[in-house]
Amino acid sequence: MANLWLYTILSVVIVSLISFVGILTLTIKQKNLNKFLIYFVSFAAGALFGDAFIHLIPEAIEEVGLVIQVPVYILLGITFSFIAEKIIQWRHCHGDQKCHPFAYMNLLGDGVHNFIDGLIIASSYLVSIPIGLATTLAVIFHEIPQEVGDFGVLLHGGFTKSKALLLNFLSALTAVVGAVIALLLNNLIPNMTNFLIPFAAGTFVYIAGSDLIPELHKELSLKKSFIQLILFVLGIFVIYSLTYI
Repeated sequence: MANLWLYTILSVVIVSLISFVGILTLTIKQKNLNKFLIYFVSFAAGALFGDAFIHLIPEAIEEVGLVIQVPVYILLGITFSFIAEKIIQWRHCHGDQKCHPFAYMNLLGDGVHNFIDGLIIASSYLVSIPIGLATTLAVIFHEIPQEVGDFGVLLHGGFTKSKALLLNFLSALTAVVGAVIALLLNNLIPNMTNFLIPFAAGTFVYIAGSDLIPELHKELSLKKSFIQLILFVLGIFVIYSLTYI
């Protein structure tokens, strides 16, 4: 049990620290940054799909059985993600350089998102260490481009660089809260992972299919598209390889 807590807390802390990646982008031109980040998006899409279909869904079927609950929980995860994204979408600022409400809504939305990441990571470790590691890796590569974007949003909202970094980090720490709650509730709610694991798979499928893949399709260059494909497959392969840890 001690190892479970150690792995989980260490993983969510590492995920939270990714919020500081924004400062590394300050000296990079936006055009060059976009070229660089799209390859992280490619890898992240493959990692999310890989974790959902190679680890989470098979584990859910093994635990619950091939019954209606698993696909229903997966669909609930997809539906929840759709609703959450719709609610958060109204935060867009449409060019207002002093739109603090937009920046705060960005923090609120990211806080909820990171809280759910914490729940998912902890639930994955409750199943097994390899699945927990695979899920953590998938979350990390998804978080890198997102955190860079979030940092930019806070600067756009009028915050100083230091305050933007601090607020972004505090928002990211909700992942730790989510992980702790999941670990504590596991002792109070029997078979909680039977719901959370397929639910997590649904959220991963939604993020990869609805948010990341459309971004990749914006690139029409054959060479760059091929690189994206290689990184997409590499993301799946890396997640698959974690099965044998």
